[in-house]
Amino acid sequence: MTTSSYQALIRAPRRDAPIVFTFHGTGGDEDQFAELARQILPDAGLVSPRGDVSEFGELRFFRRTSEGSYDMQDLARRTDKMVEFIAAHKAENPGRAIYAFGYSNGANILASTLFSQPQLFDRAALLHPLIPWVPAVNKQLKDRRILITAGQRDPICPLPLTERLVDHFAAQKARAEACYHSGGHEIRPEELQALQSFLT
Repeated sequence: MTTSSYQALIRAPRRDAPIVFTFHGTGGDEDQFAELARQILPDAGLVSPRGDVSEFGELRFFRRTSEGSYDMQDLARRTDKMVEFIAAHKAENPGRAIYAFGYSNGANILASTLFSQPQLFDRAALLHPLIPWVPAVNKQLKDRRILITAGQRDPICPLPLTERLVDHFAAQKARAEACYHSGGHEIRPEELQALQSFLT
């Protein structure tokens, strides 16, 4: 795989700013978080891939069999593809910090990539992830900076699974922090404030 494995919105970084990868939710595209990334880190580079799976016309990063139930073989294949895509961009920018954030389905592919190759990222934020399986232990998660945000009444991503994910990262000695709001699957201002603080 190469830096062109995905259709993506790409912007070069200025000065010594990091590169930010953004991952859209189901039905979004590469433009969904481009402006948010620019607002938070104006000088940062941007790599925003477009999901290459269509579910009834809505873009995703991997297949699922039903709500909350994933095609795990497809997820494994597409995680490997994403790892290689990110690694190719990282190789083209040696020494530059790599940040990432994703929402919902985008958070899930980012989380799966983190489980596999955490050393690709300096900071990663997962907004409303849903990880219904127990990830394998990975000692390379130690000291990795990770933010997880969620709604306490999220009907798509149940809070106990989010809390289990936070505990998983903590058990690997990652520098994990969580931000919860009282709502559902929507992104609320307090999450955006936590994301901005985390990335800056």
